[in-house]
Amino acid sequence: MGKSDSNSSNCHSSVAIKVDGVTKRFGSVTALDSISLEVAHGELFGLIGPDGAGKSTLYRILTTLERPDSGVVLVGGFDTVRQYRDIRRSIGYMPERFSLYGHLTVQENLEFFASIFGVKVADNYELIAPIFSQLDRFPNRRAAALSGGMKQKLALSCALIHRPEILLLDEPTTGVDAVSRSEFWDMLAGLRRHGITIMVSTSYMDEAERCDRLALIDSGRILAVDTPAGLKSSLTEQLYAASATNMFGLLTALRGLPGVRECYTFGSVIHIVAGSGFDAAEAECSLHRMGIADAIVRRTDGEIEDVFIMLMQKTGK
Repeated sequence: MGKSDSNSSNCHSSVAIKVDGVTKRFGSVTALDSISLEVAHGELFGLIGPDGAGKSTLYRILTTLERPDSGVVLVGGFDTVRQYRDIRRSIGYMPERFSLYGHLTVQENLEFFASIFGVKVADNYELIAPIFSQLDRFPNRRAAALSGGMKQKLALSCALIHRPEILLLDEPTTGVDAVSRSEFWDMLAGLRRHGITIMVSTSYMDEAERCDRLALIDSGRILAVDTPAGLKSSLTEQLYAASATNMFGLLTALRGLPGVRECYTFGSVIHIVAGSGFDAAEAECSLHRMGIADAIVRRTDGEIEDVFIMLMQKTGK
């Protein structure tokens, strides 16, 4: 199928990215195990999972850097195997590792990437202006000398300079501080107003809340796809949060209490998955009798990370 035929057949589709039954192996390791998902046009879609879950492998397939062993992937209506040139012109890609040229200056990197796509920086500067304006103070600084947050902004600017229809971001906030992470997600929210479809992967569960929909992935398998609210509403278990000064002692003690089906560290507290027979007041008293005098146990709402842990348990992980 030629480019014009593909555009004609897909121009009315609401799907920007379609992954259908994709498997990818590297020797004896199955990186992706028959996964399927769809991303709608204009959506901010999150791929959420720990390191080694298969996120980067999927991104390498989406960006035509790898071929799937089986299954079909369409990006912007184009097949990643047969129409890879069309895809490379229509996407912006920001890999996990900083991939710009460290010996080039900020301005030189931007101009170089613009030239690759046959555009000038001025052509689409209004799109990247809110991002790149923070780099205007040092256009002649070499990219290698930038801070982590500034490298992130430069990489995003270069990925956007040709005004792509689809933006693919593979763990873009890894290794940057919390303030820079928050700023980055604010930038993504701004980009959505330009109609750009954004697919972003992350291992930070708190970032999941800022996506329209999420795919939870682990060990090369998609565990669930839904909105953040939909995923949290799927939790049927009763959850409690416990805290104490001696968190390790608290965790050990909780595992021996009646009605505790599961407990795990969750930030500064321990989350308890309660079964029949669990009583928070009685559990608190038991902990006090066991010498954990400042133990507190309270009912809590489930978060995306709780959903992830439950789904991993159901799949036998």
